[in-house]
Amino acid sequence: MARHIYSCPLRWSDMDAFGHVNNVVFLRYLEEARIDFMFRLAPGDGSPSFSGGSVVARHEIDYVRPLVHRHEPVTVESWVTKIGAASLTIAYEIKDPEQVYVRASTVVVPYNLEAERPRRISAEEKLFLQKYLAEEPAAA
Repeated sequence: MARHIYSCPLRWSDMDAFGHVNNVVFLRYLEEARIDFMFRLAPGDGSPSFSGGSVVARHEIDYVRPLVHRHEPVTVESWVTKIGAASLTIAYEIKDPEQVYVRASTVVVPYNLEAERPRRISAEEKLFLQKYLAEEPAAA
């Protein structure tokens, strides 16, 4: 099973009054990694996959350890834990080699922007997603 690796820079404005990355900012890190992951299939090859839009149906986040500002980026690892007919679940770990800061998951629904409604996952999208399919790791 492959994991998508995204190197996410920390910004000074990400910090809260206590010097930690603010809990809401972690959602932005997840979004950056998810967009980087999902759009790897479509743009370069002219594929229409994932280019029509998607919506987030659910987020679940476990804050494991505070993350403080530094110049080095943090790693966001992403993989797929479930592929349904019209939704998928992406799991994440925001981490360094020796430390996990956040474990999270997002339910994503492909969306037809013109019709303003959810759509099914295409065969091409499913094939791409299956390369990243694995169970969620046990919580530590």
